[in-house]
Formats: sequence, structure tokens, C-alpha cells
Amino acid sequence: MIMLKEIIDEIAGMFAADLRLSLAILGIVALAAALVAVPGLDPLIGGGVLLVGCSLVLVTSVARSSRGRGAR
Repeated sequence: MIMLKEIIDEIAGMFAADLRLSLAILGIVALAAALVAVPGLDPLIGGGVLLVGCSLVLVTSVARSSRGRGAR
């Protein structure tokens, strides 16, 4: 039971560690879902939003992280 609690704490810690990243990904997924729900709109547009949005969030997160570490 202790091991299960440690696993849950670790998973929750991953999301809480970078709250901005988690919220940005959730926002992109919500936007893509909303676009797919629009009648007459091609679902590939939602997939494109996911691809481009998640890629941009990843790049900005890595850039922000590397800026925080400084030059080594």
C-alpha cells in the first residue's frame, strides 16, 4: 500500500512540477476537441492543431528550461 501511495505521489508531482506545461497541453487538447466538434470542419484540422500546438509548447518549455540553467 505504501508503494502505491509513492507511485501516485510521483505521478502527481510530475504534473505539479511544470504546471505551465500541463495547463498548456490541456488547453491545446481542449481547443482541438472543440474544433473537431464543429460540424462541417475536417477532423484533420484538430489533428494539425494538436501537432503544431504540442510541438510549440515542447520547444518553448525546453527553451525556458535551458535558459534557467545558464551556460555550462
